[in-house]
Amino acid sequence: MQRRHTTLREKGRRQAIRGPAYMFNEKGTSLTPEEERFLDSAEYGNIPVVRKMLEESKTLNFNCVDYMGQNALQLAVGNEHLEVTELLLKKENLARVGDALLLAISKGYVRIVEAILNHPAFAQGQRLTLSPLEQELRDDDFYAYDEDGTRFSHDITPIILAAHCQEYEIVHILLLKGARIERPHDYFCKCNECTEKQRKDSFSHSRSRMNAYKGLASAAYLSLSSEDPVLTALELSNELARLANIETEFKNDYRKLSMQCKDFVVGVLDLCRDTEEVEAILNGDVNFQVWSDHHRPSLSRIKLAIKYEVKKLGRTLRSPFMKFVAHAVSFTIFLGLLVVNASDRFEGVKNLPNETFTDHPKQIFRVKTTQFSWTEMLIMKWVLGMIWSECKEIWEEGPREYVLHLWNLLDFGMLSIFVASFTARFMAFLKASEAQLYVDQHVHDDTLHNVSLPPEVAYFTYARDKWWPSDPQIISEGLYAIAVVLSFSRIAYILPANESFGPLQISLGRTVKDIFKFMVIFIMVFVAFMIGMFNLYSYYRGAKYNPAFTTVEESFKTLFWSIFGLSEVISVVLKYDHKFIENIGYVLYGVYNVTMVVVLLNMLIAMINNSYQEIEEDADVEWKFARAKLWLSYFDEGRTLPAPFNLVPSPKSFYYLIMRIKMCLIKLCKSKAKSCENDLEMGMLNSKFRKTRYQAGMRNSENLTANNSFSKPTRYQKIMKRLIKRYVLKAQVDRESDEVNEGELWFPFLWTGSGFPGLPSRVPILRPWGHSLLLLIRLWAEGGAMWLCGWGSCPLADWGLGPPPPSPRLPTAASSQNQPPDPEPFSSCHGPSCSVLVSL
Repeated sequence: MQRRHTTLREKGRRQAIRGPAYMFNEKGTSLTPEEERFLDSAEYGNIPVVRKMLEESKTLNFNCVDYMGQNALQLAVGNEHLEVTELLLKKENLARVGDALLLAISKGYVRIVEAILNHPAFAQGQRLTLSPLEQELRDDDFYAYDEDGTRFSHDITPIILAAHCQEYEIVHILLLKGARIERPHDYFCKCNECTEKQRKDSFSHSRSRMNAYKGLASAAYLSLSSEDPVLTALELSNELARLANIETEFKNDYRKLSMQCKDFVVGVLDLCRDTEEVEAILNGDVNFQVWSDHHRPSLSRIKLAIKYEVKKLGRTLRSPFMKFVAHAVSFTIFLGLLVVNASDRFEGVKNLPNETFTDHPKQIFRVKTTQFSWTEMLIMKWVLGMIWSECKEIWEEGPREYVLHLWNLLDFGMLSIFVASFTARFMAFLKASEAQLYVDQHVHDDTLHNVSLPPEVAYFTYARDKWWPSDPQIISEGLYAIAVVLSFSRIAYILPANESFGPLQISLGRTVKDIFKFMVIFIMVFVAFMIGMFNLYSYYRGAKYNPAFTTVEESFKTLFWSIFGLSEVISVVLKYDHKFIENIGYVLYGVYNVTMVVVLLNMLIAMINNSYQEIEEDADVEWKFARAKLWLSYFDEGRTLPAPFNLVPSPKSFYYLIMRIKMCLIKLCKSKAKSCENDLEMGMLNSKFRKTRYQAGMRNSENLTANNSFSKPTRYQKIMKRLIKRYVLKAQVDRESDEVNEGELWFPFLWTGSGFPGLPSRVPILRPWGHSLLLLIRLWAEGGAMWLCGWGSCPLADWGLGPPPPSPRLPTAASSQNQPPDPEPFSSCHGPSCSVLVSL
């Protein structure tokens, strides 16, 4: 009687606490006492009561809901009552099974997930592939949380939720059931499905894509769903980085997912224990061979990592040192030739721009100036060698991949300018040679001073001050100067090899990027003031103290040099008494200086400083990544000899040429023989025989495909499986150490006596909720004894403890001797673990 009053008092207290919460569901007030008792029993894990009511009650509605709109199955799953969940799943027409599955996945209840997946609703696996929204369109409340909607987003499927929660075991179970995460269509896809979703709700469509990519990028899904997780992670990382620049609303989210994929690759690489495993990661699925002088690793994975900027992998490479040194020395010699070529003019030229000199009286002056010196001939050979090297690189990598690298664009520009310069110089030399040939044929005097020459010939005898501005030699000299500057800037390419200069070079490169970003705003402001000042002063040409702003060219010069403080204020002053124009000029010029010098230039300095700080904070990783990119260019076969030695054909080149010609001849002979044989067969065989032959060939191909599908795993697959297993185990250990889960509570025992043969030293004895430890402490303080139910039904269900998973009975002789002193308080306990009594 006392116990009944206590139960009613606790029940009334719970209802009093709920109070206004019944406003969430009006049906909560219409529950019958039987339904209230049923929901309470399901919530607190009272297995006997739930079983009895399900078996004996004729009026019970097992789909009834409480004040929050949750039915008994949802309450049992939320409180991790496995036995109650199994009892409810046996009932037909049970509602909201899908929501219970999602709830169990979100809480990480593996055994409850397994129990729910054994429900007939998941027999065909179609429920696992359809999203809650697709289920709702079929008038199905399978995934509904209550009558108002679903617990999670409409596009969240069970496997997507498991991947989001990093539940490795649940993801594995769902994959075995046939569940998969479909990769979203391309962002610019125009299919009917994407167009309709974009038209109805563009934000929801973007969110669904984001949720799918979160699942695809999770370590749990990458580890368990792909045969080559490293390759999948690298490709997905690149795709996510591209989407970050397209879907700006989710830029930060996509960047985090891209970094998550890169961290996964690095995490797998960190678990390598020997050279073979490292080679497997770096090379990919290729045949393993010993590295030698004639066989180098393909490094396909590390090339992808460098391409997709996985900077944490930069420290794993070793470079072929001699190839790097040879190319560096060759380029240093090339720069030395550029210096030597200008050394004869270090102290000034011998003749002034208005003077001419020749070796003999009949020689034309331009023939003397357009001849190529020996240093220029060597420079041309080096340029030809570098052009040949770039052509081979374009052939091997493809034009699209070639233009993605900034240094390749710099090389292309430098070599193009050199070629244009030498071409213009050669054209000037040809014209001068033609003029010299005319003089040699038509002039018979010993000197050219008193000879009348045609204008097109006489032009080549003039001094430099009389040359046309478009003269090929003048253009050649200008282009050559630009090419020399670009050549010396190419030194920055090899600076990452040095630990001291590498970070500085990286900071300089980042600074250049900031300058290009700044140039957009700079050009807008600059053009606005340039056009405005030109419109203001273009009518006063000749009426100013200087020509500033009277033409577009003068406007550009004045505004550009004013950034550096080299323009005068007098540039806006007029000779006439037009004060209104002058005042507007003063205001515009002042606003320009404040905007450009005070605001924008300081903004640029701040951006450069910020970029430098970012590099400085992670200088070691940035430098190693840049060095890895440099070394990687010397790992591939070919391009062994530097310029200009690569112009000389090597014996290997002749060998490859002969072998290629041989293969072409063999293929040609085989094709001719096969064509003759086919013509003969076509004349002899009828259509029926050909049909039978085709069917036999199809059967052979099917058998071959089946044999390939069941072939033994490759060495690479075995190594990858081993690494992924380590990664999953490490992830589970890290998760258990980082957070306190509602998992199994383990107590180590050292069994020294007999009676428990074969029992492990770590015995799972309790699977409690968060308040269970406090309950144990309270019972221990009272000095009583309690039943520890590690297997079967839990006798502490009245206190809200969830029952643990079932397990076989312990083989013990003491089980028949230790009987509970008072079975009435523990009448709800029917598990085999009640045979073990532990005195506290």
